[in-house]
Amino acid sequence: MQQFSDDGIMSMVDLKDVPSQSGQQPPVRKALPPFEGLRAFDAIARLGGVRKAAKWLDRDHAVLSRHLRTLEDWVGVTLVERVPTGLVLTEAGKDYHKSISTALDTVAHATLDLLNQGMHHQLLIWSTPGFAQQWLSRRLASLERVNKDVEIELKPSVTPPDFLSHEANVDIRYWASYEELEDLPPNMRSQVIAQSPIIPVASPEYLEDKPEITTPAELLNHQLLHENTTRTWEIWLTSLGVDCGNGLRGPLLWQGNLTSDASRHGSGIALSNPLIASKHLERGDLVWIGKDNPAFPLRLGNYVLIARRDRWDEPSLRKFRVWLTNTIAKDTPEYKPAP
Repeated sequence: MQQFSDDGIMSMVDLKDVPSQSGQQPPVRKALPPFEGLRAFDAIARLGGVRKAAKWLDRDHAVLSRHLRTLEDWVGVTLVERVPTGLVLTEAGKDYHKSISTALDTVAHATLDLLNQGMHHQLLIWSTPGFAQQWLSRRLASLERVNKDVEIELKPSVTPPDFLSHEANVDIRYWASYEELEDLPPNMRSQVIAQSPIIPVASPEYLEDKPEITTPAELLNHQLLHENTTRTWEIWLTSLGVDCGNGLRGPLLWQGNLTSDASRHGSGIALSNPLIASKHLERGDLVWIGKDNPAFPLRLGNYVLIARRDRWDEPSLRKFRVWLTNTIAKDTPEYKPAP
């Protein structure tokens, strides 16, 4: 390492003699391989080929191959082997990538955290599609009045965001109270913003010429509309004591928005909740099957707001949480499940 003396003459000083401000010395230089080689190897390992990695990194594939060879020469170990179907990691390559991929992710996330410091003028909201379209998007003007200087972006999504990569500031999911849920990671925080029962709905036209439904078990005789799997219906019916036998049948429509829309057009019975279906229930486009019927005890679902713990009290997110809970409280009656 080069260091200048008081008289301006350059002198060479051993790194170990230089005091560290943090009390920690940097890694030994000879233990750190060329970064471009690491990045090339990581992309190749994750994406399964040089050309895919080159496209991802916006580099020429020949350049990436050269970086990979440089890394292998530097460590003196073959990390990737060519086979008739493409490239595969050697056992040493698998072990090495398992370690460095975690480290590179840590560097990337730390850098994104640094770049996003002070970014209080953006509010990136991800949400279940039904809540985003049927409730939140219709109240954006009210939200914008609360957060006047904030750029709001709303994305309907059936999957949660990658918070570490700053895909979103906040995510809103709907979980049935009778489902077993995994604990959130320690760096995340959640808040229940609303409770709304999970209810079967259908159009008056569909129900008009169909057998009367007086118990949950009688739903099995009808066309049930499913999202990406039949699992939601099965769990709901099972919670009411209904034996679903060898499984349920019916079309898979992938999103609650699609099942609700199909039910309004007479295609069958969907599971929804009064918070997002309120307009259609009030207009009579949909009928709440089993409402006020003791044979259909309420099964509640929770709308849950999720955000990073270290961003929880940022001004834009705090204003959004307060606005959301207050607005929902005004619009939603309190539901209590049967004992």
